Amino acid sequence: MAVSGDEGRIHIVGAGLAGLSAAVRLAAQGRAVTLYEAAAQAGGRCRSFHDARLDCLIDNGNHLMMTANTAVLDYLDLLQAGDALTGPAQAAFPFLDLESGQRWTLKPSAGRIPWWVLSRKHRVPGTRITSYLKGLRLAFAGADARIGDCLDTNDPLWRRFWEPLIVAVLNTPAEEGSARLLWQVLRLTFARGEAACRPLVARHGLGPALVDPALAILADRGAEVRFNQRLRRIDFTGERAVQLDFAGQAVALGSADQVILALPPQAAEGLLPGLDAPRESHAIVNAHIRLPQAPDWPFERDKVERGQIGGGQEVPFMGLLGGTADWLFLRGSVVSLTVSAATALAQRPNDEIAAALWSDTARALGLDPSLNPPIRVINEKRATFAQTPAALRRRPAPRSAWRNLFLAGDWTATGLPATIESAVRSGEAAAKALTLP
Repeated sequence: MAVSGDEGRIHIVGAGLAGLSAAVRLAAQGRAVTLYEAAAQAGGRCRSFHDARLDCLIDNGNHLMMTANTAVLDYLDLLQAGDALTGPAQAAFPFLDLESGQRWTLKPSAGRIPWWVLSRKHRVPGTRITSYLKGLRLAFAGADARIGDCLDTNDPLWRRFWEPLIVAVLNTPAEEGSARLLWQVLRLTFARGEAACRPLVARHGLGPALVDPALAILADRGAEVRFNQRLRRIDFTGERAVQLDFAGQAVALGSADQVILALPPQAAEGLLPGLDAPRESHAIVNAHIRLPQAPDWPFERDKVERGQIGGGQEVPFMGLLGGTADWLFLRGSVVSLTVSAATALAQRPNDEIAAALWSDTARALGLDPSLNPPIRVINEKRATFAQTPAALRRRPAPRSAWRNLFLAGDWTATGLPATIESAVRSGEAAAKALTLP
């Protein structure tokens, strides 16, 4: 596809999902795009790679999406990769308490009225209707309210629903998270009923689903993609950025050229004078375990009730309580586990982390704990910013202080937690802001 340089070239720094989202949309409009990435591959935290120890493709991190993530679904349509995600035909969230051995599946009801909380059979075990009604406090929370100020942390619903949900979506200790941000998530998902909160997982991995098709589209539309290009400095004159200085290469910006900076907040702060970005961060620890063969899935009823989106292989998952891991995913013989808000765990040696997560896996799937399968631990010590009320006030808008420079990233002011949906939306917002007068 031919591109026109009449409107100037758009330089996008950072090939994570925020940068890819912006690049694909702008290239689709016929704009001349150059995408720079410091690493040797695109995708950022959502990249996939072949691991020699496990001898298979694994994701850098595990990510659960929902049907409410409209930006992600629109992005996949743009990539012509609408069948890349899989999930149940109806919303279902299996949980296992590793301490008690109790299992249950949370299944929201259709429509905006949460009929499921009225039924003892459908509620989370050991919880009462009043426990759910207390969640309405979040709707009236002020900008400075923490979740611990609004919800009862001693209620059984806290341990069995609120805490796992909060830690998963905010990657922040549950009591400290922003109450207003959590309400925004609930408003878009559970408050809209079952159809809005069906879980979605990348069928064959995040790279094949979200990254590889984007790179193929960019190549087809004539965009340049340059890897191993770390941005060291941006030179400014007046209200404009005039030069991008990469290691060993300076890129002068023409009068009509524009820049989208799609980097982590710490990197952006180091490049932009006066930028006051969120600084505190929390870790996410992931692990992948290659079993000798695919294990039986313990939620027998769900084997019948689970459906598929788009056909093909399904990826079952479960939430875990009472252990180290928060979520467990299964792709054939590969088990993948995630621990969010894992700053303390991330300080431990990888062999200790691997032992703890293998113990959770063996108990969850009924496996022989004496097995010694290969395990790959991926420790992201600064995975996302701490999504507290104080940090949210530091999220910048797409427009910067310079007329030709825009910001993207899950840490910018998307109104959502730092998730895949937020990253994709931020790229879309930056691309839109760039094209507006």
